[in-house]
Amino acid sequence: MPHVTPPPRRLNPRKLMLSKWTAIHPVNREKHFIVTRVVKPEHPDDPIEWIDLQAVHSKRTQTLRWQTLLDTETWLQGWK
Repeated sequence: MPHVTPPPRRLNPRKLMLSKWTAIHPVNREKHFIVTRVVKPEHPDDPIEWIDLQAVHSKRTQTLRWQTLLDTETWLQGWK
């Protein structure tokens, strides 16, 4: 049976707030994360670029580009 590549993940950055994510390769036992903030751009017409992602266990927060979550080799949507 041939390998079938899944379609690219589609995300709406405006709907990421409180979404849950699992790190494929946990660091410091941080595996489960939640989006705690969608950073609004300076100008309302500009696209959303940044989010705050918080580790559930340690509460450590990192700010990153929301498109990072599209990398299926790094992130899975939901808590696995």
